[in-house]
Amino acid sequence: MGRLVPAVTRALDILELFLEGDGTLSAPDITRKLQLPRTTVHELITTLAARSYVVPVPDQPGRFRLGVRTYQLGSRYAEQLDLAAEGQQVAREVAETCDETVHVAILEDADVIYIAKVDSTHAVRMVSAAGRRLPAHCTSVGKMLLASLPEPELDARIAGRELVGMTPNSITDPGELLDVLAGIRDRGVAFEHRESNPDVSCVAAPVRDRSGRVVAALSISVPMIRWSEERETELAELATKGAGDLSLRLGHRGQG
Repeated sequence: MGRLVPAVTRALDILELFLEGDGTLSAPDITRKLQLPRTTVHELITTLAARSYVVPVPDQPGRFRLGVRTYQLGSRYAEQLDLAAEGQQVAREVAETCDETVHVAILEDADVIYIAKVDSTHAVRMVSAAGRRLPAHCTSVGKMLLASLPEPELDARIAGRELVGMTPNSITDPGELLDVLAGIRDRGVAFEHRESNPDVSCVAAPVRDRSGRVVAALSISVPMIRWSEERETELAELATKGAGDLSLRLGHRGQG
């Protein structure tokens, strides 16, 4: 790990003070509680207020309370907690149907993070873990999530980035990746054939929230010894249904 940044640490210390008492503070209160110079506190409060992390308390000059930005961060955290819990339940239901390993993943920068996982009961199965991070372009869930991004955001995530391969089948050319993502948008499902694991193929479908935004993807991973064209079609339909069920749990009612 790198070193801690003092200014960021002090700003977070200030925000955490609002968890105490009645949730309002003045600059002198903060100076006294944290033993910081008054000028430092003033600069930090000014910066936090400019970003809506704190706001002035109406009719109480010089006092501040937490702003809307902290609420938005908390709401996003709560959404992810719900997504993980609901994702685990749906993944279990899908896994019980196909007896293969099922994941739910989210996109972070150019990687995917698995937030839910249920294993197959077969002796030969994919080995992974919730919390694992992989390059998005090497996985079916990652390609599904990348394909769902608006073009400017997609460009920002992959432009100038080296696409490192995990197996000889991984896509490492940006142009090829863009072509593959265009096909995924047309089909509505993403496939990965031995691109993150030389012995495994996967299929993934998008998970949407109540606004219709793609917030995750659900995948089914199968060892090549149990993969076939017929099985691929069957699992694509099952992944789509599972992702749709999870979307319903998140409040989505549209067509996608």
